[in-house]
Amino acid sequence: MLLVIDVGNTETVLGVFDGAELAAHWRVTTVRGRTKDEYRLLLGSMLEMEGYGRSRLTGVAVSSVVPPATHALRDVSGFLADGPVLVVEPGVKTGMPILIDNPREVGADRIVNAVAAAAMYGAPAVVVDFGTSTNFDVVSANREYIGGVISTGLEVSQEALIRATAALRRVELTPPRSVIGKGTVEAIQSGLLYGHAGLVDGVIGRIQAELGEVRTLATGGLAGTIVPHCVTVETVDEFLTLHGLRLIYELNQ
Repeated sequence: MLLVIDVGNTETVLGVFDGAELAAHWRVTTVRGRTKDEYRLLLGSMLEMEGYGRSRLTGVAVSSVVPPATHALRDVSGFLADGPVLVVEPGVKTGMPILIDNPREVGADRIVNAVAAAAMYGAPAVVVDFGTSTNFDVVSANREYIGGVISTGLEVSQEALIRATAALRRVELTPPRSVIGKGTVEAIQSGLLYGHAGLVDGVIGRIQAELGEVRTLATGGLAGTIVPHCVTVETVDEFLTLHGLRLIYELNQ
């Protein structure tokens, strides 16, 4: 069994694979200052509680965009599983050429998503990852990572709006009764949800104008909130990143 860990800026997602099947998964808040002892206690307790002790786990694969968490998990992973530990970083085989100006600066999660998209859904493809930022990652017809787009995420947009204004407040991210809000709350909801959906459709439309037709996939914690209001996203795969970690781990064994 393989333990996979994807550390994002806001949330950390964990999964256990039994072969190619995702047997269990968890989502916890990312805490930048969390120590390796805290990770060992938190993750070890979660896994033990579900019956996934160290002796059952034969390897670990990690992707992280939070450097302190990367270092801590590199040290802790040996206590969580009885097998090799793979951290996705420059030098790790991914099976996918990275055709951008500086391949070392691409976030590990973006490459992992691209690998999973090409392997599971085909190419060319665009993966939209809805997290702290909204990332668009593009895979060519030859299964090459050729770049992408980074935009402000939905929740970050809401926080910026609240901080920059005196009277506006945080709202629940649910659809209003109509696009034309009948009050301040509905007006904010409309702007955030439909505005972000419009951003996604606009960017994908421009990518398609450059590449032609592509598969369009979505993942990330906010995908279920935004994708219902998009017209260009075909498939939502909540665990795309976890599958990508599995595939890269297998390639490196």
